[in-house]
Formats: sequence, C-alpha cells, structure tokens
Amino acid sequence: MCGIFGYWDRKQQPLDDEVLHRMAQALLHRGPDDEGIHHQPHRGVGIGNRRLSIIDLGGGHQPFVSDDGLIAVVQNGEIFNHVELAAELRAQGVRLRSQSDTEVILRLYEREGIACLRRLTGMFAIAIDDAREDALYLARDRIGVKPLFVHDDDQRLLFGSEPKALWPALGGRKPGMDLEAIHHYLTFNYIPAPWTAYEGVRHVMPGTWHQYTRGRHVQTQRWWSLADQREQDFTFGDWAEEFMTLLDDATRIRLRADVPFGAFLSGGVDSSTIVGMMARHVDQPVKTFCIGFEDPRYDESAFALQAAQRFGCDHTTEVAELNMLARWPKVLHHLDQPHGDASFMPMLRVSELAAKQVKVVLTGDGGDELFAGYDKYAQFFARPDAMTLPQAVFERSYVESISLFSPEAKAALYQPEVRAQLAGIDSFTAAAQPWSAEARHFDRINQALYLDMQLLLSGNNLVKPDRMGMAVGIEARTPFLDWRMMEFAFRSRGATKLSVQGDKKHWFKRAAVPLIGEDLAYRKKQMFTVPIGEWFKGELHGWLRQTLNGSEVIAQLFESAVVSHMLDQHRDGSGNFTRELRALAAIALWHQEAFA
Repeated sequence: MCGIFGYWDRKQQPLDDEVLHRMAQALLHRGPDDEGIHHQPHRGVGIGNRRLSIIDLGGGHQPFVSDDGLIAVVQNGEIFNHVELAAELRAQGVRLRSQSDTEVILRLYEREGIACLRRLTGMFAIAIDDAREDALYLARDRIGVKPLFVHDDDQRLLFGSEPKALWPALGGRKPGMDLEAIHHYLTFNYIPAPWTAYEGVRHVMPGTWHQYTRGRHVQTQRWWSLADQREQDFTFGDWAEEFMTLLDDATRIRLRADVPFGAFLSGGVDSSTIVGMMARHVDQPVKTFCIGFEDPRYDESAFALQAAQRFGCDHTTEVAELNMLARWPKVLHHLDQPHGDASFMPMLRVSELAAKQVKVVLTGDGGDELFAGYDKYAQFFARPDAMTLPQAVFERSYVESISLFSPEAKAALYQPEVRAQLAGIDSFTAAAQPWSAEARHFDRINQALYLDMQLLLSGNNLVKPDRMGMAVGIEARTPFLDWRMMEFAFRSRGATKLSVQGDKKHWFKRAAVPLIGEDLAYRKKQMFTVPIGEWFKGELHGWLRQTLNGSEVIAQLFESAVVSHMLDQHRDGSGNFTRELRALAAIALWHQEAFA
C-alpha cells in the first residue's frame, strides 16, 4: 500500500523537483516508509511513490525502472498473485531483481504491454511512464479498491492517490467547488465517481486505463466489466462448494506479507467467515480487532469475541467513546470531500487500534453488495410490484428508495440562483442510469446489486477502509472483492442472495454455517455506526445549529428557512432528519477545512 503521484506535460514543460517532493509529502501518511521519484524534466514527466513497505521490505523501492531506463512503474496497492506470475516469468528466462510485486508489473508490461492488467489479481492504481511510446499510462483495479485522481487542463495532467497530492502542482491553490458534484452528493450521500468535490478533479474509473500522449486526446479503455457475466443455475451444493473454495483462495493469497497482519472482526457473517478462512492458513493465532460501545444497540463486541474464541484468535477489543464527533474534521481532511456516512468515524477508531500491532488487515468489505446483505434490499423487494414494474420505472424507483434528498426536496432546499444553475441536471440520469443500462440482462435483484457495486462501493464503502486505514498507516485487503468472487457472484441468480421471504445472504449464510456456526451466520445484522441522530436532538443540537448557521457554503447554497425547519423538526421529534442534517454538516465542515 502506498500513495502515487506525478505529472505529464504535453508541451514538455517540467515541474520543479521541489513541487514533486511536496506532492509526495502530501501522501506521507499513506507511505511513511520510503519515497521515490522518476523525473525526466526534458520530457515533462515525473512519477513518484510514497511507500508503506509490506512486501520485500528491503528490495521493493519504487519506482521500478527497466534495464534500458525507458519504462518506469509505480503502484499503490498489492498484486496478490505476484508469486505465481514471478515464477512464470522466471521460467521464461526473465531475470527479476527483487521479490516485489511492482517489479512483476514492470516485467509483464515489458512483454505484454498494458494488456498485462488482466493477469493481475489484486487491488491497485498504477502509473507507467513508457518513453518508447512517449506515453503515460494510468490504470485502476477492477472495482476501485485503490483510488486514483486526475486533473487535466489540456496541457498538463496531474495525478495522485488523493486529491491533496495535486495541490502543490497547482501552486497550492485548490480548484473551486464542483456544484454538480454537490448536487449528486445530496442524492446519494456521497459524491459518485467520476465527480469529486473539486472542479476539474476526476477519478480514473475502476477497471479502466488511460493513455496520455502529446496530443490533447486521452485514450481511455475499460479493461474489465462485471457486466460481462451471465447468470446460471446452480444446485445449492455446487454453489456452496464453489463459493467456499473461491473465498478460501482469495483469503489465502491476501495473507502474503512480510509484516504483521490481522483482521477487523465484528462477529458478523462476513468478517467471521474471513477470519475462519485465515485461521486455516496460518501457524499463529490470527490477530483480530474490534471496538465496542457501552450502548448495547451499537455494540457488537460480544459477537466478535464469540468468533475470536471459535477460531483461537489473538483478539483485541477496546470500548470506544460513543461520541466521536471530535474525529469528524480529521475524517473529512483525509477524505478531501464531504461524506454523509457516520461510520467513517468508528472505522478510523478501529484502524488506530489495529495500527498498534499490524500493518495489514483483512476485512469483510464487499460481501453485502455482492450477496444482498443490507436491509434496504429486503425492504425494496418486499414491494409487491418490484418484479413487475416497467424497466425504466424499476430503475428510477430503486434509486429513489436509496436517495437522501428527492429531486423535489433538493429544489426546495437550494437558493434560487443555485436552483437555476442546476436545472436540468438529474442525478439519476447522470450518475445511475448509465450503470443500470449495463445490467438489464441480470435479474432485478442483481440489477440493484450491480448499481451498488458500481456506485456505492467506489463512491463510499471502499473509500472508508482505504482512507481511514491509510490515515494511520495500515493496508486493508478485501477477499470478497477478488475478481473471481465478483464474477461468481454475478453468475449467481438473485434468488440465491435474497429469498422470497426476505432472507438476506440466503445461500451465503447456509454455506458458511459449517465454518462459523449457526449463531454467527444467522445473527441479526448491526450497522457499524453511532447514534448521531440522537445527539443532534439533544446534547449536540446547539453545535449543529451553529455549524450550519455559521457556514458560508451552507448560506451560499441553501435556503436558511428550509435548513432551520429541518433543525426544528428534528429537535422536537416531529421529523427525523438525521441523514439530511448529517450530510449538510459534512459539507460545512469539509468546506471550512478545505477553503480556510
């Protein structure tokens, strides 16, 4: 795990070495162990890396450069099948100087070009400077586990693992706020890719590579798509065998590290299954980490302890402070943009706990989106018309069911001039419909899951372990998001995931029972969150009102009477505006930090 950064100037105008160093320093938290830069000022190109040393601690310095000096590679992430790929390369007579997975990328690229991406099993954001072609490639893993941001003014491309890495190359000036991105944020509770909160800063999309040359045209190619899968019938026995075999191997290869590793363990079916798989492949007790709360509504520590004891883990639990709002500004600093999800705060807290003992953790992220683990799926498909609605109505209805503000509520919230600027921009049409259009050959449960795989994961749920882990120097690995598991999940019909009776993770739980037991497999799901809505009614209502009423950006964007009405109704209990007020507070706090 690392942070990468760099630039490509079409007119071959160089950045100063000091600017590149400042870009590196902006990512110091992602890579505290090492720094490396490959800079060719005469070509107007530089790529660099801040390294968190995980594999080949002494020999993994980046960038890796070809023997003739014409190709340089940096990456953020891990290639989990690098051992097998390295053995294959050596059998073909390729000399490898290290045990590093990044060198494997270089040697594969030398032989196969950018098509080598399909050979990689891992999580990654990669930059390749190829002086033979006089081109720069940027590439991102299949589902967007690792982030990669770009700013391109048609002369100079800047890239970085986080937006903050771009600012030194822009003279320290951040671009203005992207109003359309905020518009979409108010629908989804996060900013969906490719937008970011900053004008002109965009994501390299998951499963995509970009090629930059001296012309203004950027060649973009999607090198992997989950939509390529086709559903098929399974017996439960065959399904369970393939599911458990795939997950076991995905877990096994994610244990490759030259540093201490462990797992986040909540005692839910996802994390318990991962820890059970880990225990099969290690000689020492798996180190597991959990935070608990004194309030039993939010405390999962007893379930985590049950799972830890079942698998003989070296388990660490800490009772955390329930009120984590003091962490919110730090969370937003590391996110570089607003997120309305309160669970970033406890994620930061458990990451701090784990970082005292390990540099790598395995997590259960992705299991809910692949196998229908959220209550929202059961609630939506409990509608009697969910399977019979016309296709266009179904697609919009699902997005409406998960939306924060409806289009009408957003229009009422906006100041008149903001409303006029955003007129005609529909968040469903812009951000969701293109993904829904790719998934119409799936059944309707899988259509809903596909949308969340594309929007929710890369927009919010994978941001959480990446930024909160990287904030304290630990790497999060996600076995459920192995490409083999993702493809298997979307070859599986929706009925294997959500039963007619509304049983979530229907076959997954049945398959996991022999490993984790019925109590853990069928326990009621708890959300990893804090009772922020209650605080907004009581002890923190004054803080919230002051934060919103005193915010320049809130006053600029929103009608004060509408904001006050939500505050009043939430306080007196006549309405529950927890999520809406939380989202607005995140905008206010982010803007205050970003543009102070």
